[in-house]
Amino acid sequence: MRLHREAVVGVALLELLEGVGVRLEVDRGDEPADLLLQGGQLVNVFSGEVHSADVAIAGGVIAGIGGFTAIFAAPMAVVNVDIKRVLAFSTISQLAYMFLGLGVGAFVMASELSNGGVYGDLNSAGYSAALYHLYNHAFFKALLFRGAGVVILAQHEEHDMFKMGGLRKKLPSTFWTFLIGSASLSALPLVTAGFYSKDLILWQAWSSPSGSAVLWAAGLLGAFITSLYTFRMVFVTFFGEAKKEMGHIPGAKMIVPLVVLAVLSIIGGFIELPDTLGNLPLFSGFLQPVFHEQVVQHAEAATERIFQVIASLVSLAGIFAAYLFFFRSPQSADKLAQSDAGAALSRFWFSGWGFDWIYEKVLINPFLWIARINKNDVIDSGYTAIAHANRAAHSLLSKTQTGNIRWYAMGIAVGAVVFLGIIVALR
Repeated sequence: MRLHREAVVGVALLELLEGVGVRLEVDRGDEPADLLLQGGQLVNVFSGEVHSADVAIAGGVIAGIGGFTAIFAAPMAVVNVDIKRVLAFSTISQLAYMFLGLGVGAFVMASELSNGGVYGDLNSAGYSAALYHLYNHAFFKALLFRGAGVVILAQHEEHDMFKMGGLRKKLPSTFWTFLIGSASLSALPLVTAGFYSKDLILWQAWSSPSGSAVLWAAGLLGAFITSLYTFRMVFVTFFGEAKKEMGHIPGAKMIVPLVVLAVLSIIGGFIELPDTLGNLPLFSGFLQPVFHEQVVQHAEAATERIFQVIASLVSLAGIFAAYLFFFRSPQSADKLAQSDAGAALSRFWFSGWGFDWIYEKVLINPFLWIARINKNDVIDSGYTAIAHANRAAHSLLSKTQTGNIRWYAMGIAVGAVVFLGIIVALR
């Protein structure tokens, strides 16, 4: 049986729409995994029933939205001062990288289907890259959220990073583990897990048949902004002068999980090494029962190495920019933020690129208008009328209950006469 193209594309995009829910509940631990696994099943489910072009359309849309969202969410993290909101917007951006990999993977698999390929032998490197980044993201983002919790507790429930400072010496264990998580989120080259998984997605976005310079550039720009806001968070929170007295000092029960996650945020990257750095495909081999043979498209090693160097330099450039603006010369960042253009752009990004305003105008205000019109329950008046009619009928019928036996006997006699009259009339 072959499904209509519109139905298949619609189902695939509805799966993507489900991912938009992460915008509202971005810190739910199981949500990203569920969404990626559901999205990863699309080609498996539909490949034998639909044209490959159907999957290619949906895959192209998903890849494009993933690349767009990677640079859409990141600036919102740059202007936020709440340490947990920075990490929340970061999670949206990192999920976008995963969808970029999924979209590229679906497009590639669809292209190979159109050329007569068999599902078990298709190129699923984009899917592997997305799930690999999900795997590594679980370690370093859990580490950062837990580290942020330790910091907030130590600062008397304060969330504003700019009201903290100087915690590097007061919370040394938290600082070093948080630094490792930040380095992995920023894809610090060679030594962090985030570098290997993000680099794999960027390489697929460029080198795969469905890749393009636009998708690659979007991912690269997102990587730069990620490094910028991540180390802005590090420098503002842990360096400079202390602005608050210490509150709760974390004990072993809080520090040990941070250390474990910090170790995993490093060694997690060494289970899937590219050809240029040792060719160790342990993670893709683990996924082999799901995706069968992992056929990875490789260009010349020199070309791949050049793109790895570019990605590494972009990551380091973001870290260096954060160092300049938020450690070495914070007054420059303040001056830029206080300028007319800087202040307007900061407000625009802080409001979610105006989406909060659109949400209020399109959804909230019309709902409130309807609620004001219906404040006297106009819509419920129909149901209220039925209730009043029943009460009136009950009131009338209750008047027949007098307790007088002669009235009851007369009522029975009258009813019998009426009943017999109806029968005679019907004959």
